[in-house]
Amino acid sequence: MNSWLVYTIGFTAQILFSARLLIQWISSEKEKKVLTPSTFWKLSLLASFLLFVYGYLRSDFAIMLGQGLTYFIYIRNLQLQGEWNKLPKWFRIFLWIFPVILAIYSYNNNSYDIQKLFFNEDIPLWLLVLGSGAQVVFTFRFLYQWIYSEKIRESILPLGFWILSLTGASLILIYAVLRKDPVLLAGHLIGSIIYTRNIILSRKEYA
Repeated sequence: MNSWLVYTIGFTAQILFSARLLIQWISSEKEKKVLTPSTFWKLSLLASFLLFVYGYLRSDFAIMLGQGLTYFIYIRNLQLQGEWNKLPKWFRIFLWIFPVILAIYSYNNNSYDIQKLFFNEDIPLWLLVLGSGAQVVFTFRFLYQWIYSEKIRESILPLGFWILSLTGASLILIYAVLRKDPVLLAGHLIGSIIYTRNIILSRKEYA
């Protein structure tokens, strides 16, 4: 596939990720407290889908790992907000089975895909470990958010979520510079600013 098309998919995903943060940020600034609009989760799910495809096309396991871990958490938050069933049924079915379809496809191309993912000559092992570790830290924020939300039975973005976001984003920025990946670099630079602002708003709210 042409590189310009691959990057278009990646940048589209990052634009959606940035849009969700801007919407969340503006909503929070208006109320002077951290809010979690349903649009945040809808854009997250769509962007995650596209970025997973982007990672697959670039044979970048670190990107695929990060999106694979959060994909279903986005769906769960939409369920907690009562928004999931409002989506068209065909679209919900597609979103559920997409990871399965890709897994089956990858399995059927086992020797080729695994070789590209774990032994990609463009990504040394140490860089792959750094990128995967950064994605795990960044992804853990949603595991934390999911557990927190399940306890109170409400979709919410607590202070710990934003602290983990900023920590993970900083590590991914290092990976993006070393990997020379403009998609990750652009997305996480913008995100880091908003994560910092939400930490400030959260601290004021809990003060």
